[in-house]
This record gives sequence, structure tokens and C-alpha cells, in this order.
Amino acid sequence: MLEVLTGSGLAASAGLNAYIPLMLMGLLARYTELIELPSGWQWLGNGWVLAILTVLLVVEVVADKVPVVDHVNDVVQTVVRPTAGGLAFGAGSGSETVTVSDPDTFFSTHQWVPVVVGVFIALGVHLLKAAARPVVNATTAGFGAPVASTAEDATSVIMSVVAILLPVLVLVFAVGLVILVVWVVRRRKDRRRERAAARAAGFRV
Repeated sequence: MLEVLTGSGLAASAGLNAYIPLMLMGLLARYTELIELPSGWQWLGNGWVLAILTVLLVVEVVADKVPVVDHVNDVVQTVVRPTAGGLAFGAGSGSETVTVSDPDTFFSTHQWVPVVVGVFIALGVHLLKAAARPVVNATTAGFGAPVASTAEDATSVIMSVVAILLPVLVLVFAVGLVILVVWVVRRRKDRRRERAAARAAGFRV
């Protein structure tokens, strides 16, 4: 089941930043022995692919730190992040890493399954991120956008590394994700109540 945790961690990471897990897998496969990509995914270690991912990552990092632009970016990334999550799960769950020596046992017959699973994991994380960002922007007058974005990028990097080297710890990130979901839901409810109270006060005046 370690390959499932590896794939899940990489897909969740893609939900925060589409390019970090793909680029990290490519770099580690190209320059280290920490991960050996399956035959169908070795293109991730190609120099041109890594160069393109680097450019896209820079654009994503900059755009995601500017209020309003970050919202537009999230809309565009609604397609990109789940796609990257599917690729990350498919490549990660089929890779031989320092903790997974026989990655073919879980998804040996249905190669499309991990890709679909990764799409849904990344989409869920992306939707949570997209829902949390307006709350952060509203409560901080936009000043929290770069801080939140930096935290998300750092989490994406850490989660990707952990998914490859210590996949069991992906469960810790899952718990943190649940806590974040609860916080976002409560904050959105609080904002609705505040707006309703403000409208009611306006009618009284």
C-alpha cells in the first residue's frame, strides 16, 4: 500500500501546485537514484520537459501571489492541477523508490485507475485551496495572498518529498487536510452570517 500513499501524496501536492511534484519526480529520476520512473513515465526526466515545467512553475508561483490574479489563476488551474495530479499519481504509484521495491502489485492490470484516482485527489485539494483563498484575501485585505501562496508551495514541496521518501507520513498530511476543510467551512459560514447581519443592520437604518 506504500505505492498508494506515494501516489496520493504526489496527487495532493499537485492540487496545491501542478508543477512541483512532476518537476521533483523528474529531477530526482534524472539526477539521483531515489526514484526510478516506470517505462511509460520516463519522459518526466527529459531535459526539455524539465525546462518547460520550470517556466510554468515560475509563472504559477508569481501569479498565485497577487490578489485577484490568484483567483483567475485558480480558475485556469481547475483543469491543469487535476491533470497534473493524475500524471503524478500514475507515475508515483508505479515508480520504484527507496521505500517501494515492487510497485506493480497494486495497479498491475488497470493502468488507467491510478490516473483517475490522482485526478480526483488533486481536484479535491484544488477546490479546497480555491475556496480558502478568497477567505484569506477578505480577512487580510489581500495581504495574506503571498503568505498563503508561499505556504502552499512549501507544503507542496514537502509533501512531494515525503510521498517519495516516507510515504507513511502522507497520513499526517491527510489529517491536516481534514482540519483545513473544517476551518474553511466554518469561516465561510461566519462570513455569511456577518454579511447577513450587515444587511439586516442596513435595513434597520
